[in-house]
This record gives sequence, structure tokens and C-alpha cells, in this order.
Amino acid sequence: MSAERPILPPVRLPAEAELAREALAAPLFVRAVKLARWAGPDARVGAGGELVEAQLPAAAEHLGLSADEDGAAYASEAWRLAVDTGLLDVTDPEDGEHPDGTEDEAEGTVTAGENLALLTSGSPQDVLSIWLDGLDAVHADATAPVLDDFADLVGEDGSIDFDALDWDPEAEAEFLDGVLGNLYLLTLADNGAGDGPVPLPALAASMIVPDDMGEPTDDILEQVSEAMMRLDDQFRLLEPIGIVEYQPVDEALMVEEGETADASAGADEEDVTRYGMVRLTPLGLYGVRARMLEAGVDAPAVGDLAAKGADALLDGIAYYPEAAARAEIQLWLAGRGAEGTVPAAAELLAAARGTDEGAPLRRLHCQQALALAGAEAEPAVRAVLGDQELGGLARVWLAEHGASDVPAPTETMIFWLAIDTIAAQLDADGELDELQGLIEGLSAQHSGFFDEVWRVDHPATADVLEAMGRLHSDKKAAKDARKAAFKARSRAGAEEERA
Repeated sequence: MSAERPILPPVRLPAEAELAREALAAPLFVRAVKLARWAGPDARVGAGGELVEAQLPAAAEHLGLSADEDGAAYASEAWRLAVDTGLLDVTDPEDGEHPDGTEDEAEGTVTAGENLALLTSGSPQDVLSIWLDGLDAVHADATAPVLDDFADLVGEDGSIDFDALDWDPEAEAEFLDGVLGNLYLLTLADNGAGDGPVPLPALAASMIVPDDMGEPTDDILEQVSEAMMRLDDQFRLLEPIGIVEYQPVDEALMVEEGETADASAGADEEDVTRYGMVRLTPLGLYGVRARMLEAGVDAPAVGDLAAKGADALLDGIAYYPEAAARAEIQLWLAGRGAEGTVPAAAELLAAARGTDEGAPLRRLHCQQALALAGAEAEPAVRAVLGDQELGGLARVWLAEHGASDVPAPTETMIFWLAIDTIAAQLDADGELDELQGLIEGLSAQHSGFFDEVWRVDHPATADVLEAMGRLHSDKKAAKDARKAAFKARSRAGAEEERA
């Protein structure tokens, strides 16, 4: 049974200690920690756990912010995060009873939460777990409804008419998660080379414009524009928690019709950066992946397989990009130490055996792993010289490592290895030019190749020959390959009937 292709390529994350340092340095998290350490027995909170308005100026001053509305808003935001992440524990107020005995609006008190001490005494995992709680809280804020006139939503009895909001919390969260997922995928594109900032219009369009649409309609373009403006607000909220680096939309572009925009005078309207640019940080990659895993999405990371067996390793890296596969193999070998090279090589070779559909690709990655294992793997490699499936692989490895006493392969083994190698490359979906070169190179090494190769007892013989017939640039060789494929299928059919 062949390995399943992962939906997402593997991400290469920094060490947890480095990620934890980034989490502790996120501006909003820094402010939350400062307020959690500042809060004393005199701090008072309302029924929702918020710091009472009268104490916001002092909180803003402690954070080094001005006491104006912006400073109070930043302080209030940081306080909420401290409560949401367990840095502070809130004691609910007694109904209707003020601390001084009056019947004014009730207030509660706060104490340091258990998580506050974990920031200094806990492990990097502890820090990241607390930060993820903060990310969830900020994500919820980012998908909350925009209340232009909250008073219109409050009924005579004080209840809030949520239906009037025209707000679907699940749809809003799903949309933002979809955007972050697309940003995650773009960041990992081309083996991680796509880690530059992404224009906000392109990100919004990736969620709105259908894949099969040519020229977007006016309605679609309007939806993209509305999504951009919503995402601009959301990324402004997400940036302080450290998940993204964000260059907001130029405010001059958002001037309402009929107003002048002196700030945009002379600006280049074709400059895509004016429409917003966003990039996931390494901490953002970690956070988005954590949310994906929680939602049941297969989001592999390099290092996931380091402690698993060779069978899991070879199946797991089957469709990894080359650099990621190499890094995963190196971590797997490093975990076994220099003294474990021979048993590790033997385990890899045993896992590479098989006649199932995924076996050729396992053997290809086994070759790569043995190359990284080094010359110390030689005893394990020599032990499989007589193996039908691994003997050719072993001879290639020994020759590459300068061994002088490598037994010559039989013609059957040569042909079998050629079929196995091409089958692996076909399964890996490599570059067409490289695959074509491999096919033509292997078939040219032996005169009468197609007259003999159809007899090879390999499950993929017919499929490989059919592919060679499609891809070989020489018309005569391509025709010979197709004839050989027909013979191979006839032979396999006859053997099935006899069985």
C-alpha cells in the first residue's frame, strides 16, 4: 500500500526554545505580562473580568502609554489577554454589592494566575501553550462583529439582538482560518522559498475568486475589496500577538467617495504594497499549524518522524520536497547516534522491501538515507547483496563508496533495478525533463533493452514501459517500449490465469 500524499508540505520550525522567546517578545503578550505583574489587591474588575474604567489610565501609564483613549484601549486589550491566558485569575463580584458596602455596580478582584509563574519557571512548551491560548483569544476578537452603532442592537429589556448583526461566527472564523491556511501554504511553497510578504488583494482573491474563473466579474471584485478591508482590520489585530508582520492598507486608498485624499497625491497607484502586505512569522507558522492540527488537518513538520521506526520514516517522507526529506532523515539518523548506524541501516533496508505500489519510492528514499548514513553503514549494506529487491541498490551504494570487491550484478538484477528506479520517479512526480533523461539514459545503457526488459518480474514493469513509450523522445525507442509493455501485460495475464 503506497503512502498517502500529504495535503500540506512539511514545515521546518525553529526550536521550541526560540519560538518561546518570540512568543514572550510579542508586543501584546509583553503588555499582558506587565499588567499581570502590576495588578495588585487594589485592582478592580467588572462583571466581565475587564479592568474598571477608572483604573485604565494607571494601567496605560504602567505600560508607558499615554492616558488618552488609545492608551486606555491598549491597556484594556492587554488586560483581557492576561485574563484569557490565565496570567490573572478573576474573582467574580458579589451581586450588587460594592466593596465599600454601597449598592453601586459590583466589582471583583484579581490575583496572579498559575500561568504567570510558568513564564519564568516552566518549559518552552508551557510558554507556547499559554501563547496559543492568547492567539485563540485574539483570533476570536478578530472575527467578532464590527459594531457601528451598538445602541441600535440593545432592546428595551437590555437584551442584545444578535440576529440584527448579520453575523455568522462560524463562517467568520472559517474564513479567517482559510486565509491563514492559504498564507501558510504560500509560505511553504517551493521548499519554503515563498516566505516573502503576500499582497493582501491576492490573499483575499484566493478565498473569493473561483479557480476556474477567467476575468472576475464586478460582483466578485467587490467581494474581494470587502474581504480586503475586513482582513486589514483583522491583521492589524493579529500582528501584536506575533503571528504576522503586516503593512496595512494605505489609508489614502480608503477615503470615501466625494472626499479628497491629499496624502495620496503623487503616489503610485500601481504600487501593490499600498494595498497591504502580510507575512507569517516563524511563530505564526507554529500557531497556524497548531490550529490546523487541532482541527484535524494533516500538517506535518520536519522532526515528526525522528523518533519513529524506519517504516514510518520512509512512508512519511515519500512525497516530501527533497530538502525536507533530507532534513527529516538527518534527524532520524542523529537520534540513533554514531554507534547505531549499522542497526539503523539494517532497519532502513528491511523497511524498503516489498512489492506494493509504494515500495519503489521507499527504496529510493532508503538509498538517500544510506547515503547520509555514511561509510559506517557498509556491514548492513553488504548483508543484502544477495537480496533480489535490494541487491542492486546495495551494489550501487558500495560502488559509490569506493568498495573494490563489489560482485557484478546479473542482467536480471540490472533490468529489475532500472524498472524499480523509474517506477519510483514516476510515483514521485519529479521534473519531466529529469524523468525523460533518466528513461533515455537507462534504456541506452543496454543494447536490446526493450527486447529483454519486459520479462522482468516486477509489479510495475508494464506501467513503466508504457510510461517510457509516452516519454521517450526517440520514436523508434518509444514504439519498442509500447510493444514491450504489451508483452509484459500479456505475460502477467497468463501468469494470473495459471495461478
